[in-house]
Amino acid sequence: MFEMFKFAFMTNALVVGVLIAVCCALLGVVLVLKRYSMIGDGLSHVGFGALSVAAVLNLGAPIWLALPVVMISAFFLLRLTENSKINSDAAIAVISSSALAIGVFIASLNGTNINLQQYMFGSILAVEQSDIIVSIILAVVVIALYVLFYNKIFAITFDEGFAKATGMNTRLYNIFVSLLTAVTIVVGMKMLGTLLISAMIIFPALTSMRICKRFLSVILTSVGVSVFSVVSGLCLSFQTDTPVGATIVIINLIIFLMFLLISIIKKKLRK
Repeated sequence: MFEMFKFAFMTNALVVGVLIAVCCALLGVVLVLKRYSMIGDGLSHVGFGALSVAAVLNLGAPIWLALPVVMISAFFLLRLTENSKINSDAAIAVISSSALAIGVFIASLNGTNINLQQYMFGSILAVEQSDIIVSIILAVVVIALYVLFYNKIFAITFDEGFAKATGMNTRLYNIFVSLLTAVTIVVGMKMLGTLLISAMIIFPALTSMRICKRFLSVILTSVGVSVFSVVSGLCLSFQTDTPVGATIVIINLIIFLMFLLISIIKKKLRK
């Protein structure tokens, strides 16, 4: 199994995958508990639309066009979720489906593009050494945010109204979380693909909540599940020659079902 990591692309994928897994788990806990989980799906589709435009314009590094577009979209979607006059789920669905359709339409004007196929479904061959640097910086920022502002993140996650009443700038912390989520999605799209990156944000958090009740235990379990699914998914994908993104998500699904079964058994034993 360890021989596969003699290949440079597997080493790159492993490093980036683990770092993105940590970021997805940490940010996913906040998004799921705040019921913002659909934002991840919307941003991934916006990212695909931006990448399509970049490909048609023959830009050398399309990810640098997608990054600011997705970050701006994250800020816009956050404002939508905060506006009670607008149905946020419907707005996110309209934006995500429209962005995906625009991306496919623009890509078709320029013919079939293999790079867009990689961004759509993910590919370990698309991960480069430059992505490692971005992933390291992103992981350091996300982990530092959690360590330094753990109590504030806890407050805005469970009782944002009370946190705002105490004078906390809740909008600022929500913006931080949304922007970091945008960067995580854009970087992770290369390996996991547009259609599956949002699953990495949702699944670990939902899985850990099946058996964990404390916020800290949910976070740690979510990180463990996310990292394990990425590492095992990479290994299984390499051995079976299956798409890496789909393999990782399927492992997440299996772990979720296992945790769900454990939680059901525990409830029955208590009764």
